[in-house]
Amino acid sequence: DGAWWLATTKNGDDKDRVVIRANGEPTYFCSDIAYVPNKEKRGYNKLIDIWGADHHGYIIRIHSAMKFLGYNPEDFEIMLLQMVTLLRDGQPVKMSKRTGQAVTLRELMDEVGSDAARYFFCSRTLDSQMDFDIDLAKKQSSDNPVYYIQYANARIHSLFAQAKEAGVKWGDWEKTDFTKLTEECELDLVKKMENYHMLIDGAAKERAPQRVAKYAYELAGLFHHFYRECRILGVEEGVTQARLGLITAVQHVLVHALSILGVSAPERM
Repeated sequence: DGAWWLATTKNGDDKDRVVIRANGEPTYFCSDIAYVPNKEKRGYNKLIDIWGADHHGYIIRIHSAMKFLGYNPEDFEIMLLQMVTLLRDGQPVKMSKRTGQAVTLRELMDEVGSDAARYFFCSRTLDSQMDFDIDLAKKQSSDNPVYYIQYANARIHSLFAQAKEAGVKWGDWEKTDFTKLTEECELDLVKKMENYHMLIDGAAKERAPQRVAKYAYELAGLFHHFYRECRILGVEEGVTQARLGLITAVQHVLVHALSILGVSAPERM
């Protein structure tokens, strides 16, 4: 009937698909196909698309098109994204395609800030439905995981400033006796940081930023507990040196983890 079809049934699809409509207009499927050679021309050999979960049925048709074009379908990975519900005052924000009611990501970032938006989205897997609590994302309290992590970094910088004001010198780690770190909350921090490199390696291979988000939150929690339990200034000099070394390591790891998520690490809050 004047339309251009692709015989995707030859590659396992349940029916053939229209690529160009009878009126000459391309379908969405057409642009999906065109994306593959376009990406290759730009020098990429690994293609990753993020689609809504309702487009699950599109996977076999795009893989079929790749076969016809001479590409390996295994080089094209499609990750399915579940729905996100925005909550305000505990109630879902109503949105509708039909009525044109929508909240853009830019509008959300303008309201809650890019740090909160990035952390909240990175903290969940793509294939799990998400309730994005706008009020929580805007809170400046320990209830907000982003604030909780950033505040740990700011607290450490405050301790550095206090130590400097008190005339304490530290940083010669080869001469620092870290065996003085014997408290349980100190050792918990050491053990947590010991696994950081393995965690980053696994998160990168599996493209799982939620692991980094969770780790940063847990490390911040261990630090806040240490802060409540252990004094840094006003104790034996060797203990002060060791504890300053410990929180220096915590600060480095927190900043590194936040940078991976694209979240800032303010020194004052």
